[in-house]
Amino acid sequence: MRVVSGGVADMIENTTQGANRGLEILLASADEAAMSDQTSSLHLPSRPIAATIAVVVRDQQVLLVRRANPPDQGMWGYPGGKIEAGETLAQAALRELHEETGISAEAIGVLTALDAFDRDADGQVKRHFILIAMLCRWNGGEPVAGDDALDAGWFPVAGLEEGGLELSQDVAWVARKAAGVMEEGA
Repeated sequence: MRVVSGGVADMIENTTQGANRGLEILLASADEAAMSDQTSSLHLPSRPIAATIAVVVRDQQVLLVRRANPPDQGMWGYPGGKIEAGETLAQAALRELHEETGISAEAIGVLTALDAFDRDADGQVKRHFILIAMLCRWNGGEPVAGDDALDAGWFPVAGLEEGGLELSQDVAWVARKAAGVMEEGA
């Protein structure tokens, strides 16, 4: 991961370090919960599931995939998935990015973290994901849907809120944030 000094780059680096520490704690807790198979009275897993999303901005366009699986099946969001044991945030994001789109990129740093919920037909939470958004710089390739994606493509950041696409929660907000950081020279 390239480290750039000053302003936004320092913020990204500090956020990445904090997220990595938090992720270590979260994964350790999740391992303990998985071994004991504890669930709450609402039939929720006792711990959230750690996952990454790869946020790639190129020429004021953002890379999105149409999700093949829950949560948000059929909706447009970022390539991503669960973090495997021993992977860093950057490795997980780049692996998922390549599996779902074929795109090559460089991980810059953590952009933000989000909650995502997979709900049953009655609206009850089945799974709770913590999505760690990794800002990535496009290196090459054109998106081809693969693995867990039904479709993949580049979409103008400015047009995401016009209602043409059914977006997962916070996709437009994350895209604007990522485009702003990239404009500032990350």
